[in-house]
Amino acid sequence: MSTRPLSLSVVILAAGQGKRMKSDLPKVLQPLAGRPLLKHVIDTARALEPVSIHVVYGHGGDRVREVLKDEKVSWVLQAEQLGTGHAVMQAAKHLNDSDVALILYGDVPLTRSQTLDELLSHAGAKAMSLLTVMLDDPTGYGRVIRDSKEQVQKIVEQKDASKKELMVRECNSGVMAMQAKLLKGWLSRLNNDNSQGEYYLTDVIAMAVKDGIKVNPQVVASPAEVLGVNDKLQLAEVEAVYRRDRARELMVAGVTVVDPARIDIRGDVKVGKDVYLDVNVVLEGQVSLGDRVRIGPNCVIRDCQIAEGTEVFPNSVLDRATIGPDCHIGPFARLRPSSTLARGVHIGNFVEVKNSQIAAGSKANHLTYLGDSTIGSKVNVGAGTVTCNYDGVNKSRTQIEDGAFIGSGSMLVAPVKVGENATIGAGSTITKDAPPGKLTVARGKQVTVDAWKRPTKKLSP
Repeated sequence: MSTRPLSLSVVILAAGQGKRMKSDLPKVLQPLAGRPLLKHVIDTARALEPVSIHVVYGHGGDRVREVLKDEKVSWVLQAEQLGTGHAVMQAAKHLNDSDVALILYGDVPLTRSQTLDELLSHAGAKAMSLLTVMLDDPTGYGRVIRDSKEQVQKIVEQKDASKKELMVRECNSGVMAMQAKLLKGWLSRLNNDNSQGEYYLTDVIAMAVKDGIKVNPQVVASPAEVLGVNDKLQLAEVEAVYRRDRARELMVAGVTVVDPARIDIRGDVKVGKDVYLDVNVVLEGQVSLGDRVRIGPNCVIRDCQIAEGTEVFPNSVLDRATIGPDCHIGPFARLRPSSTLARGVHIGNFVEVKNSQIAAGSKANHLTYLGDSTIGSKVNVGAGTVTCNYDGVNKSRTQIEDGAFIGSGSMLVAPVKVGENATIGAGSTITKDAPPGKLTVARGKQVTVDAWKRPTKKLSP
């Protein structure tokens, strides 16, 4: 079993410009599953429980820091981009000599914490560890050169490699771990005598060998874990891998995923038994799906708790809502933040609910807006009903008590209260409280004008 170092410091290199992205957005802020690439790497680093995380930033640095301002990391500026070795030099001065330093990359988002756990278990005062990958096409990668006894000797970058070295399929991922004291010593000896005129971090491998420090290579199980993102094509490839892996996790947990290629999981999803997810479902943020929950096609579920037996029909959007058991929602429904539905609530097609609490057994099945409302149990809200909650400055609440029946096309002008078992006649505009158990109707008098004629267009000559 692998063991983490007692004192681990993580250095994340995130200063690259990313010209191939052809985007004003810095490369490490490009989105993967709705979160910046760098955010994924920081989260992985944090799972290792380090004493510190140092992010080396450069191009677009102010924007990077602003987007990730809530992250508890140390920001280290690399004003000039002179290579990976130079980038690590900027952070090395902040590391304690006794720390084990782990080097990660802000554009390599899929490395698993379990893989890094294993890597760290082979690094210490007399050994460093290196994450490598076997590639069918190693073009562009630094090659890992071993001796006749399969011991790692050095890493040679593509542009500096001989023809024989270019035939090597084992490649450097860039991820490595070693004692910080050793790292600092090697960094002080780096030079830029190479075709790029840069300070290569990979040169520390040969220095370690020369100093008698064992280099422990660890070949990553899946090449996808060390995929880097340099352009939009690679970003899409990484997104596909991420989507596939998350779908697999759900299926292993017992979820029926109709098409794993057409689902997006962009957060932390907890599931019960016999959950069913149709095509093109997007799950974002913190999502909890209880037993037998069914989500229809083309739905977006964001930061929601959905209790057992509830079905969400196609093309619905649920955002920061809490939904009780055995509810029916949609199709084409929208639940906005701070909406709470109790057991057996029906929210139908083209119904929008915002900041409202709806008690058990109530229904709003068609073409309705319920905003800033408190709705009791077994209430029926007719088609075309609107709670008029906003006067242009203030938002006011509508209260509808148990058993009330709201006729179609009603306007409830808040603040207003509809009493228990009250009935509102269709087409009413209610501006005053409606008493319980009574029929309240508020309509203009219907008039027919016999002499009126519909206007007609004049024909052009």
